[in-house]
Amino acid sequence: MSVAPTTPPPSPWESVAGDLLDGLHPRLRPYFAAIPAGSVGVGHGVFDRVGTPRRWLWPVLAVLGRQGVLFPVWQHDVPFGVVNTPGVDPAGDVVVGAVRTFAFSDDPDSHRSMVDAITAGPGGLVDHLGTRRRGSADLAVAVVDGGLVLTSGALALRVGRRHLPLPRAVSPRVTLHEAFDPAAGRQRVSLTLDAPVVGRIYEYSGHFDYRIEPRAAAADRHPGGTTP
Repeated sequence: MSVAPTTPPPSPWESVAGDLLDGLHPRLRPYFAAIPAGSVGVGHGVFDRVGTPRRWLWPVLAVLGRQGVLFPVWQHDVPFGVVNTPGVDPAGDVVVGAVRTFAFSDDPDSHRSMVDAITAGPGGLVDHLGTRRRGSADLAVAVVDGGLVLTSGALALRVGRRHLPLPRAVSPRVTLHEAFDPAAGRQRVSLTLDAPVVGRIYEYSGHFDYRIEPRAAAADRHPGGTTP
């Protein structure tokens, strides 16, 4: 007797944005749709630029780099991969963990990974940052010209079991654009991080290809990159 395939629960983006995602370019929808059980989303591409040329920020970024958040670099043409893995967090909410692995030219034998996890909170999307999820950002969702735009609102730091919001006067603003580039035939991503008074403190942008594949096969090719 055949068993009907189980429909996966809605992704965090589907839970928050719902029908708004119908306005996305068709090639973008798999990136934000629910990932079937036993599968992961895998992407490969090249970032045009990563980091910041403001070297006085690098000591702070070095601390964040050890937590898998940001890195003290300013490089161009950086190969990267991303693995998106669905799961359930301790609160029972659907989570999509992302591991973005960068191949920086200063140490081609050592890949560095940026880690975050997206959940759907009561007020919208929440992005939990780093390997220990000590930082979090509320994200507003918009669909513009077939692409997805995420803009951060409140940012918070976890101290023990408490999440302490950062004052807006000092809180950086994250803006993420995901779009399909018809000229390149690939997905394009662009992230900027801007702080009050200081201005641009971090950015990355580039093109990549994305597909859904069995988790076991992805684990063989991307060890360490399939855990939320």
